[in-house]
Amino acid sequence: MSITTEKTPLIDRLFKAGSHFGFKKARRHPTVAPFLFTTKDGNDIFDLEKTALSIEKTKEMLKEAGLQGKTVLLVGTKDEVSRIVKAVAEKVATPYVTNRWIGGMLTNFAEMKRRINRLEELNAEKESGELERKYTKKERVLIGREVAKLDFNFSGISSLKKMPDYILVVDPRHDSIAVTEARDKKIPVIAIMSSDCDVAKVKFPIVANDSLQTSVSLILNELTASYAEGKSSYTPTPKSADSQSRVSVRRKVA
Repeated sequence: MSITTEKTPLIDRLFKAGSHFGFKKARRHPTVAPFLFTTKDGNDIFDLEKTALSIEKTKEMLKEAGLQGKTVLLVGTKDEVSRIVKAVAEKVATPYVTNRWIGGMLTNFAEMKRRINRLEELNAEKESGELERKYTKKERVLIGREVAKLDFNFSGISSLKKMPDYILVVDPRHDSIAVTEARDKKIPVIAIMSSDCDVAKVKFPIVANDSLQTSVSLILNELTASYAEGKSSYTPTPKSADSQSRVSVRRKVA
């Protein structure tokens, strides 16, 4: 398995991005030990060969997920990375959560869909001018506040029509509720995680600096590029098309 690009080896790019820097030894979670290269001046240093190998294996998995039309939900709500996560997610047209994780996003998905549908309904009424016709000025102010709140919480997942097949989390310790809900719903978790995180809670761990923007940006772009490559070649199977046709027929009959 190659861990290089046509130009610069991935290990070299990870090193330049500062991906090898962990936290102080005192903050280390025991499960991270196998991924360490050494400890220098009390700080953990990651083994970038293992990091690069983890990235390449995860890239292969994500490419296959894209080929199969699987949905990957990106999660990163801490200030250092939220803008990067949003930009990467929008680039590859995949849902994301970057403002805050609302409890029940996965474990109470039906309620989340109800709120998303409400947001879509209000936005549609605004665009059509129906809000102006149906409501008073005071009512429109209240509705505007509701739309702003819904948009803040759910705009990133408005395209999510079903439960995601994977979630990709930057710092699973910070977004521990998202990881817990995904594990509860048997959704595999991919995570970019530093030395203070529990590797045992993640199916596809990538142990690297999860706070430095250069590190997070490099790794996220590597992963999502492979996912996008797979998505670009995805075509629904005839079976899926037949299934959708049968659903449409049943709806017409009903």
